[in-house]
Amino acid sequence: MGNRWTKPGLSGSRVHRNHNVDSTTARFETLYAPKIMKKNTKVDIAQRIVWMDLEMTGLDIENDHIMEIACLVTDAQLNVVATGPDIVINLPEVTLNKMNNWCKVQHGETGLTEACLKSDTSLAEAERIILKFVSNHVPEKICPLAGNSIYMDRMFLIKYMPKLNDYLHYRCIDVSTVKELAKRWYPREYSLIPQKKFEHRALNDILESVQELKYYKENIFKTVL
Repeated sequence: MGNRWTKPGLSGSRVHRNHNVDSTTARFETLYAPKIMKKNTKVDIAQRIVWMDLEMTGLDIENDHIMEIACLVTDAQLNVVATGPDIVINLPEVTLNKMNNWCKVQHGETGLTEACLKSDTSLAEAERIILKFVSNHVPEKICPLAGNSIYMDRMFLIKYMPKLNDYLHYRCIDVSTVKELAKRWYPREYSLIPQKKFEHRALNDILESVQELKYYKENIFKTVL
């Protein structure tokens, strides 16, 4: 049984029909099984936005690694259609010890470092779970990737999760770009942006990015009568 978009090779069946998946996969796929929403038209679905946030051991694409990845999908008006998996990836202690001081402190305080040591989810399994979620909610190569400074996340996707990256449209919606333009062109509105918590955990960061773009939409991208 294929997924909603009949993409070959990506199963859309519920996890209890597949006895070969491990417990980690079963847990995520049962929790994030797609719900068909009959009211959505093909045009509505094509306008959806895929939001992601990655937490990494650093920003050096050659040497650093993905620690955590989360994903959700919104419609064109930034209403959440589906909240996807938030996955902590297993990393060995030797890799985590190579983080710079900022990352050691930040990820230590949030508990992410310890969570990576305890996680039993591999990088490949995390990619497969996220790709399954995305493919159940958006068609291939149609919907853009969104987030704050999303170009950096995309670089890590290209290197470490190429199948997931290839499924998405090549365009990005970078909330940081809108922020920088607002700072220069709409200083009053910029000064009133709701303050972020900067928790540096993937799903919380995505939700803050969605709310930030909603603020710009409502206060800058306004309909002129």
